[in-house]
Amino acid sequence: MQPIVRILDISKRYGEFTAVDGLTLDIPAGGIFALLGPNGAGKTTLMKMLMGMLQPTRGDLTVGGLSAFRDSVEVKRIVGYLPDEPVFYDYMRGREIIRFVGEMHGLHPLLIEGRSADLAERLLLTDALDEFAENYSRGMKKKLGLICAMLHEPELLVLDEPTNGLDPHGTLVLHELMREVAFSGRTVLFSTHLLDQAQRLCNRIAVVHHGKLAAEGTLSDLQSRFGTSESLESLFFRLTESATDSAVDCSGKEGVLS
Repeated sequence: MQPIVRILDISKRYGEFTAVDGLTLDIPAGGIFALLGPNGAGKTTLMKMLMGMLQPTRGDLTVGGLSAFRDSVEVKRIVGYLPDEPVFYDYMRGREIIRFVGEMHGLHPLLIEGRSADLAERLLLTDALDEFAENYSRGMKKKLGLICAMLHEPELLVLDEPTNGLDPHGTLVLHELMREVAFSGRTVLFSTHLLDQAQRLCNRIAVVHHGKLAAEGTLSDLQSRFGTSESLESLFFRLTESATDSAVDCSGKEGVLS
């Protein structure tokens, strides 16, 4: 099966600053894939390039065989995206925002209502849907953004630090929804700094440091590669503390750990 996302030698520079540096990574279709890294590692920049919001300085990135930047409109039909800080039109109510997003995806009004009602009920957001989005807390905006991202049942669900601002109940429901998406054969790509959540949820892991790929694989792959039974947290700190401009694999040769 072809990967749902193919990232080939992607770089993104802002003047003298390099946010992503020659990163190559395949994300397989199906399952939950965690993108890990310290603050400033390049995770959000990579996700914005994936969504066609930023143009790479170099390299190629495809989603479902489509160019993430050149075919960004088509990509958005098969991808749902939840940014770390969702932004909505302040003069629109939650229900109106959901209806607008659903109509942009060509969904029938009854389908929009049915899907959003179920998600809102599970996320305890139903009573707030007739309020203006400007009155929402950060967690409520996250829940609204998640409903909008999942409304068209995308093949790829991209979540940037999705639990930031969520209460424990919202976090629990989010994890349930992620597992349900993966169980249906679709793909979840999420970034997080909560390593225990990644260890519990994900099928595969990629660690990014200074814009480069430090390691990629299943947790058991990484544990086997390092010859240890370390936790994901221990491996993460080893990789991000020791990684330099060129990651070094366990044989001592320079290159990406993958």
